[in-house]
Amino acid sequence: MKQMATYDLMETMRNTHEWMGASARAMASYPVWGMVPHPMFKLMSAWGRVTERSFARMVIKPDWGIRTVVAEDGRDHLVETQVEIAQPFGDLVRFKVHGRPEKPRRILLVAPMSGHYATLLRSTVASLLPDAELWVTDWHNARDIPVSEGKFDIEDYTQYLVDFMKHLGPDTHVVAICQPVPLALAATALLASEEPAAQPLTLTLIGGPVDPDASPTEVTDFGRRVTMGQLEHLAIQRVGFKYAGVGRLVYPGLLQLASFISMNLERHTQAFADKITASARGEDSERDQHNRFYDEYLAVMDMTAEFYLSTVERIFKNREIATNAFMVNGKHADIAAITDVAVKIVEGANDDISAPGQCLAALDLLTGLDASKKASHLEPGAGHYGIFAGKSWRNNIRPLVFDFMDTHGKREPKGAKITLAASNP
Repeated sequence: MKQMATYDLMETMRNTHEWMGASARAMASYPVWGMVPHPMFKLMSAWGRVTERSFARMVIKPDWGIRTVVAEDGRDHLVETQVEIAQPFGDLVRFKVHGRPEKPRRILLVAPMSGHYATLLRSTVASLLPDAELWVTDWHNARDIPVSEGKFDIEDYTQYLVDFMKHLGPDTHVVAICQPVPLALAATALLASEEPAAQPLTLTLIGGPVDPDASPTEVTDFGRRVTMGQLEHLAIQRVGFKYAGVGRLVYPGLLQLASFISMNLERHTQAFADKITASARGEDSERDQHNRFYDEYLAVMDMTAEFYLSTVERIFKNREIATNAFMVNGKHADIAAITDVAVKIVEGANDDISAPGQCLAALDLLTGLDASKKASHLEPGAGHYGIFAGKSWRNNIRPLVFDFMDTHGKREPKGAKITLAASNP
C-alpha cells in the first residue's frame, strides 16, 4: 500500500496544481478587475492559464495530428491511422495514405518506450510519410493495462518487434530511435538465426545505447552509481486506484518527467517565465512554439517496473547487448548471425544522452556482415533530439537514410556472387 499511496500522492499533487491554475485563471479574469489598473491580475490570469494547461497535459495522450500528406499529383491525400496488430502493451499502427499509389519503401519506425508516447516522433513520421509506406510501434501507458495481462520486460519488448517484423515481411526497412536501438538489433538477430526469410532489408539505428560504456554520459553514470535495490526502492510504485492498471508495479511517468526537467531546470524555468510574461501581455497563442513543444514534452506515460529495471540491469549494467550475450525466452540473440541486413548508424556529435560511440559499437558486433553493408554518420552540432527531428534530420540525415534504403533495397539472392565468379575464366 505504501507504493500505491505514493503514486496517488503524486497524482493528487498534479491534480491540485491543475485546479489551482484553473482557479487563478478564472478568478483573475473577472471583468470587474478591468477597472483596477494593476498588472497583477493579468499576470495572475496568465500564470493560471499556463499552469492549468501544463499540469493537465501530463495525463493526456497527444494526438498524432497528421491529417493529410501531399503526393506527387500535388493534391492533399487523407491520412488514417490503422491498428494492424493490437497487443496488450503496444500496437503496430499503420499510417495509411488514401488515394495514393503505394510507395516502394516500406518503413517500420520503432518508437522508444522511455517515458514519452510514440507521438514524440510526430515530426519524424511527417517527414517520412510523403516518400514511404509507414508503420509505427505505439506503446501503451502501463497505468492503463490491468495486472491480469501479466509482465512486460525487455524480452517481451524484443519479441513484439520480432512479431511486427514478421508481419511486415522481408521487404521492410526498420528505423529504431534511441531506447529501442539495442533491442531492434537483438530482434533482427533472432530473425537471422530462426527465420532468415523474414529479416528486414535494412536496419537504421539512431542514437541508442548499444554499448553504454563506449562513451559515458550522465545517464550511464547514474546506472553505475545506483544499485538495483536502490533503484527499485526509489523509483518503483504501484498504480493507484484511479486507473485500470491499479496495483501494477511501474516506473511512473511523473517521476520520469521530474528527472527530465531537473537535467535542464534553468532552461525550463526560463521558458515558463517567458511564456507567462507573453501571455500576460497578450502576445502568446494556442499553437505557439512553447505550447507545441511542452504539450508533447509534458505528456508522459508509465513504464512497467520489469521493463525499466531489466533495461537498467541488462543493457546498462551487465551490457548484455554490448557483449553479445542477450537472451530472449531462452534463445541467444546472436548479433553475429546477421549477414543479409544492411545496417546504418546515425549519431549526433552533441548527444548528451546516447553519446557518440554508444550506437556505433553495433558495427563491431556485426562480425558476420560484409563491410559493404555497414555505414555510419556522425551529424555535426546535433544533440539527441536533433538526429531524428529538426533541421539536422530534415536537411542531412533523412536524405542519407533514404539513400541507404534505396542502395540496399533489394536482397541479393544466395549464391549470386559465387555463380558470377564461376562464370569467369
